[in-house]
Amino acid sequence: MKPLLAALLALTLSVSARDKKLDIYWIDSEGGGSTLIVTPAGEAVLIDTGNPGGRDAQRIQVVAAETAGLKRIDHVIITHFHSDHFGGLAELAALMPVGTLHDKGVPEGSPDGRPQDARWAMARRPYLDAKVEKRATLAAGVEIPLQQAEGSPKLVLRCLGANQKFITAPAGAPQNPLNGSVPPKAPDPSDNANSVVMLLEFGGFRFFDGGDLSWNAEEKLVSPVNLAGTVDLYQVNHHGLEVSNNPILIRSLQPTVSVMNNGPTKGTSKSAMDALKSAATIQAMYQVHENVRDDHENTADRTMIANHALTGGECVAHHIHCAVSADARSYTMNVPSQQHSRTFQTRSK
Repeated sequence: MKPLLAALLALTLSVSARDKKLDIYWIDSEGGGSTLIVTPAGEAVLIDTGNPGGRDAQRIQVVAAETAGLKRIDHVIITHFHSDHFGGLAELAALMPVGTLHDKGVPEGSPDGRPQDARWAMARRPYLDAKVEKRATLAAGVEIPLQQAEGSPKLVLRCLGANQKFITAPAGAPQNPLNGSVPPKAPDPSDNANSVVMLLEFGGFRFFDGGDLSWNAEEKLVSPVNLAGTVDLYQVNHHGLEVSNNPILIRSLQPTVSVMNNGPTKGTSKSAMDALKSAATIQAMYQVHENVRDDHENTADRTMIANHALTGGECVAHHIHCAVSADARSYTMNVPSQQHSRTFQTRSK
């Protein structure tokens, strides 16, 4: 059999075996970011790579290879340059092949505006030296080039904004009735405010990942015009910290389901949890970790938390999984460690 024919046959069998569904995995980076998307055509997109130090890269590789059956990551998207989001890139690239690395541009100076920051110079070097096949810059409106699976609904992964510059509102777009309903906070000088915002669309299914986008930038995305529209699934911004998750953003997105990639002592702030609960559309709130702080806030259903408090030993790093049906009309949230599974119907835009 000719090599090209064999490769095409292998791809066809792989897609057939996956039933052309869309999969999303939230990998436990213990308060870092690492969200893996596997498309109906079998391509892999990883949004953020967790912390440096080897632990998170290994966890990503295990879920990618052993759970999702991947041999490579075709696209890596880095939302911003804080170590819990970009730090694991070089180590991951040493564990498995990485295709295209997408980011918003690597700053020369500190991403948080600190002049002559020697720590940043050291932190960025492994990232710049990482063995990836290609590098590309993301900006508002840029789409990640993804294969379309034959017979499947259209798949689009689009950047809505980066570096606090967002897509242009279409002519005649209506004003958001929630304008001015939430006061702003003090300006955020950190790179969180510059986070890349991604919107994944598969047929009528829509998933929002805004990295660590912070309060005032969140408002800018949906006010005076809602540039993101409504979504089915909302990855809670900034791990559920109080400097993000502006209620105007969440109420404008109107998600049905939220997933928080928090840590045992990071995220699940009262303000973020209250903002989620204030959205009348939300039916289920998932967490990667149980909050064990004294001021703990957690989702009401413990089976929606992948990793519970440990009495001793290391975290076993359970993941959360979303499987979107091949026709994109429904999606099932799975928490394997809790034997939890719940199916939701996709809303129209």
